[in-house]
Amino acid sequence: MIRAVVLAAGKGTRMKSATPKVLHEVCGRPMLWYTIDALRRAGVEEIVVVTNDELQARISDFGVQGIVQREQLGTGHAVQVALRELPHRPGGRIVIAYGDMPLVHEEIFRGVLGSLESGNGEAPALAMVTVKMPLPSNFGRVLRRGNDVERIVEVRDASPAELAVDEMNAGIYAYREDALRDAVDRLRNDNAQQEYYLTDTIEDFVRGGKRVVPVMAGDHLHVLGINDRVELAHARKEMNKRLCAQYMRDGVTIVDPDATYLEPELQIGRDTIIYPNSTIGRLSEIGESCVIGPNARLSNAKLGDRVTIRESVILDSELGSDISVGPFAHLRGNTVLSDNVKIGNFVEVKNSKLADGVKASHLTYLGDAEIGEDTNIGAGTITCNYDGKNKNKTVIGRNVSIGSNTSLVAPVTLGDGALTGASAVVTKDVPAGERVVGNPARPLPKK
Repeated sequence: MIRAVVLAAGKGTRMKSATPKVLHEVCGRPMLWYTIDALRRAGVEEIVVVTNDELQARISDFGVQGIVQREQLGTGHAVQVALRELPHRPGGRIVIAYGDMPLVHEEIFRGVLGSLESGNGEAPALAMVTVKMPLPSNFGRVLRRGNDVERIVEVRDASPAELAVDEMNAGIYAYREDALRDAVDRLRNDNAQQEYYLTDTIEDFVRGGKRVVPVMAGDHLHVLGINDRVELAHARKEMNKRLCAQYMRDGVTIVDPDATYLEPELQIGRDTIIYPNSTIGRLSEIGESCVIGPNARLSNAKLGDRVTIRESVILDSELGSDISVGPFAHLRGNTVLSDNVKIGNFVEVKNSKLADGVKASHLTYLGDAEIGEDTNIGAGTITCNYDGKNKNKTVIGRNVSIGSNTSLVAPVTLGDGALTGASAVVTKDVPAGERVVGNPARPLPKK
């Protein structure tokens, strides 16, 4: 059984924020989400997070158990608090990680867990991730005896020779549970901060003749901890670079990754092109051979194949295939477009359903509307869907022609093949095939 304890109770005072540090977002996800996701991908079966009161109120969002550390008495104390709540599982393994490492890879957790099963002599009590860091650095230095870790030296206690060591403690550990429980019970707080340090377990193991093995991370950025908003921005840039590379390798063309902003868990079909200054988020799904941007923003958007979005915003909407949107259009609030729809410049569509072949090419607002196949909406048309108290629906049939600057005062229905003249104000239902003009709109005389 493999369990993980994620340390996330720190106040994060350098963030200067009312929001708990690990809830600050990196590419659309709280940084804590990335640590938990990497642990799950590495096969960790049970995850608990050591929280403060503010974070505990949100911890259910992550599908994990939260354990509150009400006194901030150091990393060792945080682990003590967690272990008191977790049933002892003899022979188990426990990973300790931090919730402010959004760039951590699942391979790092797999590697450190695998090293607990070392076949070279006695199996280690602890495997710990180390990393080569650029000097100078404030990270604790890793001092080895042969291939094993002998001790960690903090910068304030290091000699000049020790400060020249560039292998450092990354803060990710895999323990044999029995050894961890035994060692944390012996932690002492006789130091300047009067805190209990988890790193003191290393000295405890070495003194007791137990092995501590290092597992080198490939890149120091993968174990970057976030302490302030400057580091948060740096992590966001690195994560976005990683995401763009992932989607490009899957067959997406991203013209300028430095000016394209993506999130995890998107679906983007092959041969889609994303132009600069475009943002795609909230589990959006994009089909094949689409063109997104430049200057597009998609959030919770579902697009079929061969859809073009230029200089436009698509929020909480679903689009079929062979659709053109923009420039400067806004689709939002559960809008659904069927195939072959055209939405042109300065058109807003809200909570509406447009059937195949509908065209709204210029300067139009369509709210709470249902529009039938092959209907054409003239420039300047609006659905007057709000009467001061309620939102009302406009229903437009098939093959309807709506003249320029028409106002459709909902609730109102226009039948198939109807027509409105320019600047008509439609306040009553229009039967199929009828032509209406004027303010208020009235039928044209039949010849």
